[in-house]
Amino acid sequence: MTRLTFLGAAGTVTGSRHLLETRGKQLLVDCGLFQGRKELRLKNWDPFPVAPSSIDAVMLTHAHVDHIGYLPRLVKEGFTGPIHCTEATAQLAQILLMDTAHLQEEEARWANKRGYSKHHPAEPLFTRRDAERVMNHFQPVSYGTHFEPVTGVRGKFRDVGHILGASFLDLKTTQSRVEKKIVFSGDVGRPTDTLLRPPAQPYNVDYLVLESTYGDRLHEACDPVEHIARAINEGLERGGVILVPAFAVGRAQMLLYVLREMQEDGRIPSDVAIFLDSPMAVEALSLHKRSIGDLNLTCRKQYLHGIDLFRPRNLNLAVTKEDSQKINDVKKRAIIISSSGMMAGGRILHHLYERLPRAENTILIIGYQAEGTRGRSLVDGKESLRMFGEDVPVLAHLERIEGFSGHADYEEILAWLLGFNRAPTRTFLVHGEGNASQNQADLIRKNLRWDVSVPAEGDHVVLDF
Repeated sequence: MTRLTFLGAAGTVTGSRHLLETRGKQLLVDCGLFQGRKELRLKNWDPFPVAPSSIDAVMLTHAHVDHIGYLPRLVKEGFTGPIHCTEATAQLAQILLMDTAHLQEEEARWANKRGYSKHHPAEPLFTRRDAERVMNHFQPVSYGTHFEPVTGVRGKFRDVGHILGASFLDLKTTQSRVEKKIVFSGDVGRPTDTLLRPPAQPYNVDYLVLESTYGDRLHEACDPVEHIARAINEGLERGGVILVPAFAVGRAQMLLYVLREMQEDGRIPSDVAIFLDSPMAVEALSLHKRSIGDLNLTCRKQYLHGIDLFRPRNLNLAVTKEDSQKINDVKKRAIIISSSGMMAGGRILHHLYERLPRAENTILIIGYQAEGTRGRSLVDGKESLRMFGEDVPVLAHLERIEGFSGHADYEEILAWLLGFNRAPTRTFLVHGEGNASQNQADLIRKNLRWDVSVPAEGDHVVLDF
């Protein structure tokens, strides 16, 4: 008997964790942090639903924190097995986990300094030392390479776009007369991504665990590059700076690529100072430059013609704390890219603290904002944001551009599913807020007539696998 239990990302877009019990072993697919609303964040402090020491292997679809961020706690609490993923995911995970640990430590330090924590003293969820211990567990493989997480099960990662190294996980039985296959989609990228290849096509799928982040939305039909060019030019005319909260992995590098192209096409001025203020984004930038072979054909052709893909004119990389602080002296004609993308923590908070109360500045939101995050509060029109124990007034001009999302919308998901050579026996929708998952389920039933369900956290199903 094989049992699949949904331990996270069920009814929410964070905390992706799926437990597969098969052949007397326990396999964990993704191991993410819960983010967003306080009641979700508090789940990170709960004991893990199963003993970490009982888990035999972990498999990661990609390196975003909502898919990998709990790994340091899992190892600290007794997990000793291998962590399977792609090469780029392992490298990005190292960057992201160390940065997340640093943010945890900084948040605890600030809470103790300002006295706004209910816990005395405030403690980080995990430390940088905890994150370092995770690295010895990684066993990375290339796309399409077979590995065996447990005897009788063949695993394989295939390119799914979204971010560098992201994949869907293909698990197939190898010891029965009739092969069975489970696919975990991870986060499905867009077919026309600026940097990455379109998602590969699964086939012969018996069970599908599918994300539904954009299950009730379509991306803007207008050209997002035109939108961002207009937003930048109007922001410069107001006499302030443009502040872009961006995910340090993927979105920040995409922005640099787009800014360079807009400069070359004359859509935005070339003399504007551009700051990339995120040590993690700078590290991820280096990895992107070393991973040209994983980018799409357009990017590879440009690289062959000698184009420095991610270097717009007047680019300044802010790595040290002092580099970041100096940006506060810049009052106009500048674009500041900083993380985190949902404004949950990191250097972006200090820039928001400085820039939000001034009407000449522009906050440019280009990514999904989960419920309960500061980014969602901005999008929802809140008049102030809570930061560092203070309510900071929102007077800056707000622009929202969704066309750069790394997630496929529901039509793109449906088009991807149409490429399956047959209907899965069962499909489970995860990684979506309630309305999104239910709407996507309805669309799949209507258009494809598949058996689709939306599990709740803690639900389990028995599979013929």
